[in-house]
Amino acid sequence: MSGHGAPTIQLEGAHGMKVTVVAGMWHEEIAEALVAGATRVLERAGADTSIVRVPGSFELPVVAKAALDGGAEAVVALGVIIRGGTPHFEYVSSAATTGLTDVALQTGKPVGFGVLTLDDEKQGLDRAGLPGSSEDKGAEAAEAALHTALILRGLS
Repeated sequence: MSGHGAPTIQLEGAHGMKVTVVAGMWHEEIAEALVAGATRVLERAGADTSIVRVPGSFELPVVAKAALDGGAEAVVALGVIIRGGTPHFEYVSSAATTGLTDVALQTGKPVGFGVLTLDDEKQGLDRAGLPGSSEDKGAEAAEAALHTALILRGLS
């Protein structure tokens, strides 16, 4: 399982940090579970959190950039892309990944990457943080965004 060996992340100092969760709406059960996992972590850390829902993963980069340009200190980007029978999966996965990387580099602010690229729905359910899931990728993306924001604060 890809979650094996995950680091323990400390989030002291994240209280009051302005974080925007940008979440795609495709595959609602998985998407909402990702949002719930991210929200749990952000609330526990005391972050000032807002949630913005976008149609799908392709729209994540532009909204993430707008949130960061608008004052968010970090973004948690969440989406679900399930492989189908056409090249659409590759195009959307690549665009979302490259776009979110570009946003982080352009703004100098962290983007927690919680975009699941899956072969089937079962893989998503296993990673969504639902009861019986083996992983919680929404929580992991929020932890990564907060931890990276704290590192960047310390480097300033």
